[in-house]
Amino acid sequence: MASSTTATTHDSGGAASPHGSPVTGWPAVVAVMLGIFSIVTTEILPIGLLTRIGADFTVSDGMAGLMMTMPGFLAAIAAPVVTLATARIDRRLMLCVLMALLAGANFLAAAAPDYWLVLVSRVVVGIVIGGFWSIGASLAERLVPAESVGRATAVIFSAVPLGSVLGVPAGTLIGDLAGWRTAFVAMGGLTAAVLIMLLIVMPALPPRRTTRLTVLRGMLNGAATRFALLLTVLVVLAHFGTYTYVTPFLEQVTDAGSGLVTVFLLVYGAAGILGNFLGGSLVARHPRAAFGTAAGMIAAATLLLPAVGQWKAGAVALLVVWGVGYGAVPVSSQTWFAKAAPDTPEAASVMFTASFQATISLGALAGGLVVDGSSPSTVMTLGGTTAALMVVAVWAHRARRQARPDNA
Repeated sequence: MASSTTATTHDSGGAASPHGSPVTGWPAVVAVMLGIFSIVTTEILPIGLLTRIGADFTVSDGMAGLMMTMPGFLAAIAAPVVTLATARIDRRLMLCVLMALLAGANFLAAAAPDYWLVLVSRVVVGIVIGGFWSIGASLAERLVPAESVGRATAVIFSAVPLGSVLGVPAGTLIGDLAGWRTAFVAMGGLTAAVLIMLLIVMPALPPRRTTRLTVLRGMLNGAATRFALLLTVLVVLAHFGTYTYVTPFLEQVTDAGSGLVTVFLLVYGAAGILGNFLGGSLVARHPRAAFGTAAGMIAAATLLLPAVGQWKAGAVALLVVWGVGYGAVPVSSQTWFAKAAPDTPEAASVMFTASFQATISLGALAGGLVVDGSSPSTVMTLGGTTAALMVVAVWAHRARRQARPDNA
């Protein structure tokens, strides 16, 4: 995400030297990365444990999918609300408070005797996602010198694919060995450790220029921001409408056991890391190609899965394609929003977080309705069609720009 970090002093917090230059703070950068890793892993952990949790509480796969729907909707609301409401509070304090809440949410889920308490914990997760991600995503330039901002931001957002490659498969493995509740206990412990690290290494981050509601409104008036919203909604809807239910698909269509599903998710996550860095290197120079190719890979994989995914080799091959494609999506989306508002990085981060998280919820909810009413294969087909629509939108935009460059 190097391209999404135009150096500016317009975010809402930061530490600086007496001469105004950013304080070198790579341990703090790593702490923010680990915080986002904990958030991403907690958010998508139910994907690998969906059928186990549903069976434990005797709810359907679609109803269990609410564990994915709840955080996203709350995060979409929390991103602007938390950022605006706490704009004058030290950002270090906010990050620590949000990590403490995340640890509590994981422990609550692990101990929940009823499914509704699990959903309450997911509400808290949503608030944490919206607040931490919006604040933390724009802090790299306040923690390291200007020449290192791009690298620091790439480190921070490497947490997204790492959450898939390490977090979800590891959580699924723990669920296999010791039960899904133990997986949430482990996440709670990890989050508590990140909180301690933040307290030790994060410098004070007093507010500087705050993000205001008028700035967010101004962004929405821009054509570039609206187009970034369109692309993000289509591709994230396609991905999470399908990936949320990839475990039922692999179990029912591919006939993969729980151990093999864990391996498949690990392969998918490794491909996601590759996609993240490939996308990050390409999107700054070729934003349409990067975003369009990512969506095209998701479309191809999900459209082919109902047929080719009946065989284990076919399923794992398509999961690799899917993983590489989705790995490039967050960096591409964040870059589009950053380019739309280069002078207000925290506002761009808020817009990215809100749109991304709202669509995660919408995709999980829509996919759950289709799964309960039809089958996981139908979900894959509909998701692939949606991703294909995003590809069409990207190339239509390219054609329009070539015809009228002033309207790009």
